[in-house]
Amino acid sequence: MDTQRNMTVFWLHGEELMFGSSVHHVQPRIPQMKMMKVHIPFTFKLQETSKSTYKDVQYTVSSQVPYTLQAFWGVSIRELHLFLWRPWSVIDSAARQNRLLHGHYQRIGPCIRDGAHSEWQQTMTLPTPSLDLGTPPRLCYPLVIFLIRDNPGTLHPDETVALINVVHIKDSVCTLPTSILAQYLKQANGQLSCLKQLYLATGNPLSYEEDDRPVPVDDPCSASMWSSAGQQLCVVCQYFPLSRALLPCRHTCVCASCFAKLESCPMCRSPITSYFCIRSEEYLPETDLHASPSKPEPITQWIQDRLTDFLGFHR
Repeated sequence: MDTQRNMTVFWLHGEELMFGSSVHHVQPRIPQMKMMKVHIPFTFKLQETSKSTYKDVQYTVSSQVPYTLQAFWGVSIRELHLFLWRPWSVIDSAARQNRLLHGHYQRIGPCIRDGAHSEWQQTMTLPTPSLDLGTPPRLCYPLVIFLIRDNPGTLHPDETVALINVVHIKDSVCTLPTSILAQYLKQANGQLSCLKQLYLATGNPLSYEEDDRPVPVDDPCSASMWSSAGQQLCVVCQYFPLSRALLPCRHTCVCASCFAKLESCPMCRSPITSYFCIRSEEYLPETDLHASPSKPEPITQWIQDRLTDFLGFHR
């Protein structure tokens, strides 16, 4: 019996980084997650002006390949997730026959077919009469937008074939601002992945999706530091470039040397259960990575002092 694996994709300054459920035990104390790169040809983001109205949704989309955009209003949450886990051949066939989510939405939205293009702003007017979404906890998503690659032909199994965007729309019952609830990536091999953002030390996401901002970290030392080469520096030592993303909080704020001395995130204090590297770490001498704690190298001792000062300031 074939089984599907849940995966998560992180965006970082335009680079797509994916990691799965497997763990690579480089450091037994805190395991490192394995990663692989995957190319995402689509972008979808909401415009700020769309967050205070229940009349329309303004969004920006771009694509590097010919694609079809198909929108659906009032989509069954259960049926959407069951559909997304189906093989890509089934989804592709449904799209070609105009039967995506057939029978599981209240209204069908616009369908747009286009070629590759840069960012393109569009406005989608909400249907009338209003959607019947019921009272929370609701059983329907207000809006789901598919971006599907046209004529995929013979693709590499890891190639991205669809980006699915789930959108919450502010109304009189659910007054939270209009925002993207979730984004899912579908690959030609059938794999379904959830897209997540990495957070900089400033509390800002490292993602093209700037409208879906996380709650800022209330931290007097959250101002980012940059090196002369344009690399953001570790918030602890402010000497080496940051290179590790911490999980599950997703703060990207420390270098390899300071990470070896941490058990919790220096930004939000949540325990670190695993991590992955966002860039190579050649900047750190080999002796510093494997130095004995009892006999630290001079630079390591200096970083330890900085770490003590940093954590002491926050207590």
